[in-house]
Amino acid sequence: MGITLQSDSVSLASHLKSMRVDRGMTLNDLEARSGVSRATLSRIENAEASPTAETLGKLATAFSVPISRLIAPLDDVFVPLVKGEMQTVWTDAEAGFTRRVVSPRTGALSFEVIEGTLKPSARISYDSPSVAGQEHHLVLLEGRLRLTVGGEAHDLRPRDCLRYALYGATLFEAGEEGARYILCIR
Repeated sequence: MGITLQSDSVSLASHLKSMRVDRGMTLNDLEARSGVSRATLSRIENAEASPTAETLGKLATAFSVPISRLIAPLDDVFVPLVKGEMQTVWTDAEAGFTRRVVSPRTGALSFEVIEGTLKPSARISYDSPSVAGQEHHLVLLEGRLRLTVGGEAHDLRPRDCLRYALYGATLFEAGEEGARYILCIR
């Protein structure tokens, strides 16, 4: 396991635990819904281990929320501007993936902007969407990216945009030079 949070990893652990408890779920319930072992969940909630990108994907699916809501809890008050240095950034060093939550964190609006960076030849897969039918627009900024959505592979070059509704598994595969993209989620 290997995510490094720019913010406090203990806060992530606390937030994940509170999400589970607020939903009236036991660790056994969450294990059944996510496919992540109870022991691993316990270690994550106690900040003894950091979840990988794929583990966060499974937890987001179990909670039916976007991954960004796991790593950047919503603020109660709408703040329209979030400076770059205040954006939540986490890195899964093992997988070579960095994710920046660009949008201000609010429940008042549904549209989100995420910046993703994959190291050369990095590969991230998600078994299922956290929110089925969610609309995504992915714009490749740099590098090369093969994005497989629902079994169909798309090879993207800089400035290409792929628009899709998320229903099945997804696979992100960076080219030899890596990839940096913007993902808009609605």
